[in-house]
Amino acid sequence: MEMQDKDIYILGIESSCDDTSAAVLRNDVLLSNVTASQSVHEAYGGVVPELASRAHQQNIVPVVDQALKQAGVEREQLSAIAFTRGPGLMGSLLVGVSFAKGMARSLGIPLIDVNHLQGHLMAHFIKEEGAEANNPPLPFLCLLVSGGNSQIVKVNAYNDMEVLGQTIDDAAGEAIDKCSKVMGLGYPGGPIIDKLARKGNPEAFKFSEPHIPGLDYSFSGLKTSFLYSLRKWIETDPDFIEHHKEDLAASLEKTIVDILMKKLHRAAKETKIKHVAVAGGVSANTGLRNAFSDYARRYGWNIYIPKFGYTTDNAAMIGITGYYKYLDKDFCSIDKPAFSKVTFK
Repeated sequence: MEMQDKDIYILGIESSCDDTSAAVLRNDVLLSNVTASQSVHEAYGGVVPELASRAHQQNIVPVVDQALKQAGVEREQLSAIAFTRGPGLMGSLLVGVSFAKGMARSLGIPLIDVNHLQGHLMAHFIKEEGAEANNPPLPFLCLLVSGGNSQIVKVNAYNDMEVLGQTIDDAAGEAIDKCSKVMGLGYPGGPIIDKLARKGNPEAFKFSEPHIPGLDYSFSGLKTSFLYSLRKWIETDPDFIEHHKEDLAASLEKTIVDILMKKLHRAAKETKIKHVAVAGGVSANTGLRNAFSDYARRYGWNIYIPKFGYTTDNAAMIGITGYYKYLDKDFCSIDKPAFSKVTFK
């Protein structure tokens, strides 16, 4: 990796789902991170791709403008533009990809394509001015949990990541959202379940845990078990959900956290790695964060949990990945298309 004499300014752009985000970094230090969220999807109980891409088109220019202003950086100072190329919703990705390509070409600066999942893992390397850095040393294990992905990844270097296990069906965040929807609690389900779970008894109800070989995950069976159990209980008490929503949320959260942590513990044992991190939207969950601290005490792990602002989709994580790729001159040609499929390459 080649070091540079002068400061590098990276503009990061993230538009993989329903958040339009732009960030500016000076080297590996974050100067601004602006995100416009879309509330339009709440009425539908999930992200509507067509509405998401339209909202991105409205948000992308003001969000980038705001990020540059907050950072105190002129467009002409930018060294490169990093953007999320995939995976994600194709319509949403195309807005960010097209904007990044147009702006990079107009400024005559390089383009850097970033894998969204790699960005989540690299969120641990974002530095803030005046704040002490707590980067995990390489190699480290990372549990990546979000609405679309559940993976255990061994991070050997920023550009060398090995997926040890991943979901064979639904992701953890997806299961939480769907169970929240079944309970009539609204979307997104993660923050709602988290809040209710703090007041409930995690041992109140038992739901089936899948028996999947190796380090892979499965959450579709849990979702089915939750749905059938609810149906049975509602037959005897039509207001069952209202009477037990805190306990249901706490029990569901505990089951999901147990499934995630058991496989992660197994991966740590097999690889003999004691530096363990978490990333992705579900890493904002209080129950998962508490379990991480508990496992650290029990098994002597050194744990790394990102700030709340870097758990959900954000451009800071795209920018920091872009910075490391810039040092290696790992640029992207303008003809590279967006991709929707979950992959690391």
